Amino acid sequence: MTARLTTQTAWTNLQDHFEQVRSKHLRELFAEEPDRGLTLSLDAVGIFLDYSKNRVTSQTVALLMELARSAGLADRIEAMMTGEKINTTENRAVLHTALRAPRDATIEVDGHNVVTDVHAVLDRMSAFADKIRSGEWVGHTGKRIKNVINIGIGGSYLGPEMAYLALRPYSDRDMTVRFVSNVD
Repeated sequence: MTARLTTQTAWTNLQDHFEQVRSKHLRELFAEEPDRGLTLSLDAVGIFLDYSKNRVTSQTVALLMELARSAGLADRIEAMMTGEKINTTENRAVLHTALRAPRDATIEVDGHNVVTDVHAVLDRMSAFADKIRSGEWVGHTGKRIKNVINIGIGGSYLGPEMAYLALRPYSDRDMTVRFVSNVD
C-alpha cells in the first residue's frame, strides 16, 4: 500500500510550489510562460479545457504528475478498470467503468462479466422511464405520474440532479422533477 498522500515528498513539493504561485497575477504568469495558452490546455474528444487562466504553471503540472506517480494512481486506475475490489469499505469492485462500457465489453469480477448485468439493469431502467413518460405506468390513483421526487445524499442526489439539469431542455414539460437531500 502506498504511503498516505500528505506524508509524501511530492505532496510537500506541491505545497511549497503553491506558496510560490498563490499570489502571482495572471499577467505575471503569462509573462513568465507566454505560450501557456497552448501548453496549459487540452483538446480531446470534443472537449476543450483551458486551465492557463489559473494559478497553474508547467511546474505545477509536473509536480501534480509526480504526486500521481508517487501515489500509485496508474495502478489504482488499472485496478478499477479490471474490476479489482478497491472499495475497501464494502469489499467490492467500484464498477464505474461498467456503467459506461459498451454492451459487448468484458469486465470481470470474481470470474463473472458484470457488463451483461449492468446492461440488463440499464435496459429495465429505460423501459421503466419509457412507461412513465408514455403514461402506461400510473400512480396509485390510476392517474398519469406528473411529479417525481428524487431523495438522496451525495452521488445519489448530485448525479441525478446534474443529469436532469443537463438534459432538461429535452424533457417532458408536463412532468415536475424535484431533488431533496438531507443527511437526516
